[in-house]
Amino acid sequence: MEYNNLYPEIYNLSNLLLAWRKARKGKTKKLYVKEFEKDTLRNLLLLHEELKNETYFPKKLKIFILRDPKTRKIAKSDFRDRIVHHALVRVLDPIFDKSFIYDSCANRKGKGNLFALKRLEKFKRKVTNNLNSEAYCLKADIKHYFEEVDRDILIKLLRKEISDEQTIILIKKITDNNAIREI
Repeated sequence: MEYNNLYPEIYNLSNLLLAWRKARKGKTKKLYVKEFEKDTLRNLLLLHEELKNETYFPKKLKIFILRDPKTRKIAKSDFRDRIVHHALVRVLDPIFDKSFIYDSCANRKGKGNLFALKRLEKFKRKVTNNLNSEAYCLKADIKHYFEEVDRDILIKLLRKEISDEQTIILIKKITDNNAIREI
């Protein structure tokens, strides 16, 4: 099924309000959240107008180094851009979630760390005959995945489900915000 006319749902004020609540969760003491919330309504209305008029552009990503346990370069979106990300996900999640494999847990409702640990335990017991035999587990990571993902292929895949050009343009603006690749 091809979805069109999604864009108005993204910039809908009630969607932006829910996205703001999600973006601020656990971060209310952060300075950037406090700055945004000095005038929350005005800032959300401004974001709404920029999205509605298609004048929204994400701010440049902030880069920092994280050593946990290995050294990684992290790119962080501005808080207002994270609100847009949450607004976009709120609209796209119901479309794409059903196509994910059952055991995919990252950023999915009802499938957090506890779910993943329970599934690991189930598979561990199955493979080891209830812990009576030896087994191996491969832990893997795709190096620089978000830096290297082919955005043209990503957009082609998204176009198979989404025919709304305004939504595709917004996604391209977000994915083309590529400060990491400049390092």
